[in-house]
Amino acid sequence: MDEGRGDRVPLLDLREVDETQVSVVGGKAAHLGALSRIDGIRVPAGFCVTTDAFRQVMAQTPSIDDQLGQLSRLSPDDREAIRTLSAEIRRSVEETAIPGDLAAAITGALARFGERAAYAVRSSATAEDTPTASFAGQQDTYLNVVGPEAILRQVSRCWASLFTERAVIYRLRNGIDHRTVQMAVVVQRMVFPDASGILFTADPVTGNRTVATVDASFGLGEALVSGLVNPDVFTVRDGEVVAGTVAAKQRAVAAVPGGGTREVAIDPQRQEQPALTQAQVVRLVRLGRRIEAHFGRPQDIEWCLVDDDFQIVQSRPITTLFPIPAADDQENHVYLSVGHQQMMTDAMRPLGLSMWQLTAMAPMREAAGRLFVDATRLLASPASRAGFLEMVGKSDPLTKDALETLLDRPDFVPTTLPGGDGGGPARLTTGGASIETDPAVVTELIERSEASIAALRRDIATVTGTALFDFLLEAFQEHKRVLGDPLNMQAIMAGMEATWWLNDRLSEWLGEKNAADTLTLSAPGNVTSEMGLALLDVADVIRPHPEVVAFLQGVTHDDFLDELPKLAGGAEARAAIEAYLDRYGMRCVGEIDITRPRWSERPSTLLPVLLDNVKLFEPGAARRRFEQGRQQAQQKAQEVLRRLRALPDGEQKADETARMIDRVRTFIGYREYPKYDIVTRYFVYKQALMAEAERLVRAGVLAETADVFYLTFQEFHEAVRTHRVDDELIRQRRDAFRSYEALTPPRVLTSDGEAITGAYRRDDVPAGALAGVPVSAGTVKGRARVILDMAQADLEAGDILVTAHTDPSWTPLFVGIAGLVTEVGGLMTHGAVIAREYGLPAVVSVLDATRLIRDGQRIRVHGSDGYVEILP
Repeated sequence: MDEGRGDRVPLLDLREVDETQVSVVGGKAAHLGALSRIDGIRVPAGFCVTTDAFRQVMAQTPSIDDQLGQLSRLSPDDREAIRTLSAEIRRSVEETAIPGDLAAAITGALARFGERAAYAVRSSATAEDTPTASFAGQQDTYLNVVGPEAILRQVSRCWASLFTERAVIYRLRNGIDHRTVQMAVVVQRMVFPDASGILFTADPVTGNRTVATVDASFGLGEALVSGLVNPDVFTVRDGEVVAGTVAAKQRAVAAVPGGGTREVAIDPQRQEQPALTQAQVVRLVRLGRRIEAHFGRPQDIEWCLVDDDFQIVQSRPITTLFPIPAADDQENHVYLSVGHQQMMTDAMRPLGLSMWQLTAMAPMREAAGRLFVDATRLLASPASRAGFLEMVGKSDPLTKDALETLLDRPDFVPTTLPGGDGGGPARLTTGGASIETDPAVVTELIERSEASIAALRRDIATVTGTALFDFLLEAFQEHKRVLGDPLNMQAIMAGMEATWWLNDRLSEWLGEKNAADTLTLSAPGNVTSEMGLALLDVADVIRPHPEVVAFLQGVTHDDFLDELPKLAGGAEARAAIEAYLDRYGMRCVGEIDITRPRWSERPSTLLPVLLDNVKLFEPGAARRRFEQGRQQAQQKAQEVLRRLRALPDGEQKADETARMIDRVRTFIGYREYPKYDIVTRYFVYKQALMAEAERLVRAGVLAETADVFYLTFQEFHEAVRTHRVDDELIRQRRDAFRSYEALTPPRVLTSDGEAITGAYRRDDVPAGALAGVPVSAGTVKGRARVILDMAQADLEAGDILVTAHTDPSWTPLFVGIAGLVTEVGGLMTHGAVIAREYGLPAVVSVLDATRLIRDGQRIRVHGSDGYVEILP
């Protein structure tokens, strides 16, 4: 079909279309065109009214520019305004006459396919059915449309459906500019099927790529899509139907002679007959695998069965599936989420990913902006499996349960011969022999770290350009040497093992639950808990100056420090904030991602917490709080030792316990220091790298410095060497990152793509309560504050923080809350350690806590028993 060929192409035959033409024909038509080229795949014939035609009509639509401007300024939560404005836009588009030459071209195409035949008229937007955004159900489809006049009317309605309320909200939430999305329209010969439905070439619930599922019902697929009927459901693995449920299908949607569709009753004798035979199901899945192979990713496929012949009417990527890390072989693999260990499950940009990989102590693989460790070999070896599972369980019981669920299945994880460690990527180690309980060990380690970082700062200042990247590769080796120092590992493990020993023995001997929670209150040398208390000291400086407080409450930018000296007390306030930033300004939420803005780069991030401290606390709160915790720990130690001495062999038990209390208080604070070392180095790296990015911007190589975040470390190096970057690659990476942000990473992911969540196997949780891991003793009742962004914090005394995960940067919030609930975490993760030091009842690893608990609800946190009650 050659109507209007050249710069303006109003119509294209579907057989002329492929995936490269999304900007011309939209996602749906591009996929249909590609489908029609796959050997053995039948697609109903038709043509596409291209985006060029849409632009013609939009150019003739009155006030459209002004309306789109208004639309782009709306919040996705302002439903009423969106509803009103989107209806106005649709009405404007539908009332705009189709230009005569375009109407003639469409009518001419219909004459070739059969003017009085029935057609399906379907929207095909340029932002739908893409690998990152399906837009499923966002725009309109009209079935069994007969006659040129009716088809032209439905083409206009398809254009207008770009502005349905649901489509507008979808774009607003996904950061897609309304003006960048165009609408094409597919006009296809209508198929009148015996049965129809949906084929997923991967399990849409578990993500397992080896499993396909087929939903099937009688008549047109609209009955299934609209929820009119419960479909038959078949599960297929390895070319065999392994499960099937046949539903009672009482209704169907059928075409009406002359145009349109209607509901019809199914003959009672047919209602419980399967819509497809098992042989047809297997044949359909075989076709689906062929389509999946062509597009290179799992597909959501709409199909029709006509006289035992399958026709495909749509195929789109399944965008909700979590991608699988790339492997070098076809063997089974088990991947563990690094983010769940690091308390940062958000997507990371490419520079952040590659920097963490280059500085990590174990090989890591990337998928959807997250990092994973391949644990297959550790699980395969009986010699390492038990210890590995025990270690994982202490960190996150849900991950352990997920792994045990997988290990219960025959043959997925092969078993190596006893005695071999399988050559796993990370060997289980506590750093060798135990070390003496000596505070000098911690002092020595910190001095080593500080000397190494001072040398890094000194030496990095002398290198630029490509030499910087060579320098950094050497610096990364020093980075790993400091972290991998056996003494460092021994000190970390000493505090953790002493905690476990105290909890286990005092539970056994005294019936004390989580005794170490109190014994570690205000432990010395914890750089993270000191960071939270230090912000209380900053609040003490600011509190006496009302003009400063009022100014800070109105700050909307990050240059506020320059303006402070103009105010009464402002110079002192600035000095206090700058001193805090000198010590802790390298931290931020999600700090393992080097691309995240640090507090020093965006100091306004700290202001909500700082102002809460001004409001909630009296002067000297930091000193009082630390001393109160220290005395509680001391009193608890005396009480425990007194009770132990009254037991059989009491003196021996008391002596052992006293040594362990001394040991835990010597080393548990150091647990937080290695992360502080890492993040301090990261900020030094970042400052040097961003100076290179600024040079590239000045040279016109980059549009903005943040573009380098979408390059890997190696690509950044190459850009500095060649003064060239691929702008399209940066754009694609930016779009991909946006799509990754919407995905939830699984704790455990297999090479089949199956995401395994894990579950709590407990019978001690009251009905309706949310189970989790008890990490800090005590019970507290209060208002839940569901906070996903620390900068949005607004706390009152007695509030309980509910969030997805907390890395050390959240610690300043901890001083103003009464309890903690998180979706991710374990006994020795940062949030748990700090909660214990501050004496906050805390339950972590509560699945979907931020969804199941509403902001403002009253809840009770059982920090000793590991569950959360939602109160009436």
